[in-house]
Amino acid sequence: MIEFHAVTKTVGPRTILDTLNLSIGPGEFLSITGPSGAGKSTLINMLIGRDKPSSGEVMIDGIHLEKMDAQKRQLFRRNIGIIFQDYKLLPNKTVYENVAYALEVCGEGESLIESRVPKILDLVGLLGKQHQYPREISGGEQQRTAIARALVHNPHLLIADEPTGNLDKDTAKDIIDLLLQINKAGTTIVLTTHNDTILQYVKKRIIVLDHGQITMDKQMAS
Repeated sequence: MIEFHAVTKTVGPRTILDTLNLSIGPGEFLSITGPSGAGKSTLINMLIGRDKPSSGEVMIDGIHLEKMDAQKRQLFRRNIGIIFQDYKLLPNKTVYENVAYALEVCGEGESLIESRVPKILDLVGLLGKQHQYPREISGGEQQRTAIARALVHNPHLLIADEPTGNLDKDTAKDIIDLLLQINKAGTTIVLTTHNDTILQYVKKRIIVLDHGQITMDKQMAS
């Protein structure tokens, strides 16, 4: 599904990614870890079409992201769910409106929005919070809202970039359990984290990046 072929990224004299090769299969759960500056953010930005390699190929389902122009990359990103550490919710919209907005900006009709949004909110356990604003709910519930927003397009790929970084231990576990549930239903998930406890809890494939290269690629025992 996802292929990085000899991907190198340089910025001035710095090499951010160094001849990186990586394959991620459909329905896989991949955790990416490594020290700050290892290249994790650059790898993620290439996956979502925000950055291009200096050389090499980045493909999703056989589509070359590095060959797309800016407009095509923007449209392609709608097929990928993205979750960030800081939620990025709209403060003046309710939980329901934040999730619905992701469909509205793509021109989806009201009937589809009214059908799909409650189902996604139910999936993430927020149906009872749909009329509340981000400031009125907990950090874990805000992250669940962000997950619902990422899922509302029914993406095949969900990228979770440090999704538990602002959460306490128990809430972080709840969010990871939700991601595992989503993965079990068939969605490919790419998770970045510095948290070793989370990596041990997930018990899926882990790659370690360091100085732009994969220094470990290991399948954890379930």
